[in-house]
Amino acid sequence: MHMFRRYGYEGVSIADLTTAIGIAPPSLYSAFSSKAGLYREALDLYEGLPGAIDGMKGAKSLEQALAGLLHAAIRAVTAEERGCMISTGLVEGAIEQQELVRELGDRRRALRDNIANALCQWVDRPEAERLATYVSVIQQGMSVQARDGATAEELSRIAEDTVAGILFRYSKGAC
Repeated sequence: MHMFRRYGYEGVSIADLTTAIGIAPPSLYSAFSSKAGLYREALDLYEGLPGAIDGMKGAKSLEQALAGLLHAAIRAVTAEERGCMISTGLVEGAIEQQELVRELGDRRRALRDNIANALCQWVDRPEAERLATYVSVIQQGMSVQARDGATAEELSRIAEDTVAGILFRYSKGAC
């Protein structure tokens, strides 16, 4: 998982993987069928880790839920291996990787749906979906910025501005 998170799917060769794992290529193919199979296993493992949505747990208001979500995302993307395997993983890829590109898109949509489901405590379904899409875009941007060296403090300002903008919109009765 660490190799894929650090270098991306296409940035890691079979030789890199077998060296990191300490096995021979035939053993890798026997266990995972392919590099793509190992990548899928790594994504499943990554999805099992505490994630940004966990930051919404215990929130008593929309503001707390959004702030918790974004600050948990910041902690995740500014960890040692910067960025997010899912939000920025295989956004584009070689022709032979299009199945994985679609699978990552499906995983991103599932995460967005989970955020929307959590937001339904405070807003109706259409608004929850709209907000989930918006904060997902912010999270993806923060992941890219973290990869480029943005600090947690810099990303926190983005999170604060995002939450303030959403709350301002609500205060104006736009929702």
